[in-house]
Amino acid sequence: MLTALAGLFAATFLAATVFPFQSEVVFVALQLAGISPLWLLVLVASVGNTLGAFVNYWIGARLEDAGAHRWLRVDEKRFQRARRWWERWGVWSLLLSWAPVLGWFTVVAGALRTPLWQFALLVTIAKTGRFVVLGWLTAHAVGLG
Repeated sequence: MLTALAGLFAATFLAATVFPFQSEVVFVALQLAGISPLWLLVLVASVGNTLGAFVNYWIGARLEDAGAHRWLRVDEKRFQRARRWWERWGVWSLLLSWAPVLGWFTVVAGALRTPLWQFALLVTIAKTGRFVVLGWLTAHAVGLG
């Protein structure tokens, strides 16, 4: 069980960073296998995914002056579009950080020096909500719920 949970943590951590990776398959596979209670899977996945988002925040905060968005292969037009979205919606954009396409806002949050407490709160809500919903949908899809 510990190995499976460590694997889930690693998968969700990696999926939250700028590296392309999907952790949903790992989460659902462990849920269907009954490796541990759903609440524990949600907890481990949420912590891993949230901590991975902190890596993005750090990249944004520390490397933006050096052109991190170019280093991460995000063209200037896309970066400026993300910045405009951020300027319009602000920290509330982080509630969408659970989505793979919009998770890049965690880098923007760091680059624009969002207060860490706001970042932590909103990203934790978003990431935890994602796995709660995924667990619920999976349970109901296979008749466990």
